[in-house]
Amino acid sequence: MANSQKSPVTMRDVARAAGVSRMTVSRALKENSPVSKETRDRILKVVRDMNYVPDQMAGSLTTKRSGFVAVLVPSLNNLHFAETVQALNEELEGIGQQILLGYTDYSAEREERLVETMLRRRPEAIVLSYDGHSSRTIDLLRDAQVPVIELWERPEAPIGRTIGFSNRDAAEQMTRALIAQGYCNIAFLGEEDDAWTRGAARRAGYLTAMEAAGLSVHRVLRLGKPPLSIEDGAAAAQALLETYPDTDCVFCVSDAPAFGMLSALSAMGKHVPDDIGVAGFGNFEVSRFATPAITTVTVDPRRIGRVTGQLLAELLTRDGAMSPRHIAVRAEVSLRGSTKYR
Repeated sequence: MANSQKSPVTMRDVARAAGVSRMTVSRALKENSPVSKETRDRILKVVRDMNYVPDQMAGSLTTKRSGFVAVLVPSLNNLHFAETVQALNEELEGIGQQILLGYTDYSAEREERLVETMLRRRPEAIVLSYDGHSSRTIDLLRDAQVPVIELWERPEAPIGRTIGFSNRDAAEQMTRALIAQGYCNIAFLGEEDDAWTRGAARRAGYLTAMEAAGLSVHRVLRLGKPPLSIEDGAAAAQALLETYPDTDCVFCVSDAPAFGMLSALSAMGKHVPDDIGVAGFGNFEVSRFATPAITTVTVDPRRIGRVTGQLLAELLTRDGAMSPRHIAVRAEVSLRGSTKYR
């Protein structure tokens, strides 16, 4: 079968499009370029328009295999991402690959810069958590000519392969479970700046379930940038009771703000779950050891990492053309003491 992928853009292509020599392009890409500003600006525009990524390994006498996989995560102190990377690393060691780790801080702009930086080093593959991407990041990844795997979501328009679950479906499942427990005035606490993120998908799942049940969807609180913290959840408790005093349950975008919400409500004299229920997302340690334990969506970060490593072994060491485009890792509702049956 013929390879339908187009070849990566070369320095020769850029030089031809800019009407200059390859040497001029090479000089224009250096920090202290001797090329005139007008010419350099024209070349850099062509570089950007063509999504050209300079090959830092060009001219090497080696096989030009880098031996590493680029992995981008939104957070360095999130236990889920740490466990995913650890399990992935254990799998990659078996095929002689190392991880080069990047941290996006939930920023599409930072992710774009990191993707370009990583591509300069010619990774064997790119693995990144899905929280939406800029249009340039999508172009860079599609033109990268290496396997791309998006984790923790099932995007509607995947770039390469995906491993995880639908955050929207999982949140919808949680909301339906809360409704089945007898709750009807359910609020949702999420991030304010969450465009195209998994948090936005969870909010959409909540809205879908509430609308399907014929319940009001106006009890939505949004504050802060992703990810919301314990402190954010605690701060939101007062606003919740003041804005929506009839709330009988609050579904938080993740376990950290759910714990903060639970603690603040208890300090305010509200009994959880008798007066108000609290639910989170993620099955983090804080949800399991809270008092009462927090109802949550349980996911398996180590399994996501292991499956990613196994898929990469297929793609990098064997013919992976027939490997699945999406591998589902289940997310399940875990009902605990912070909500109750009515």
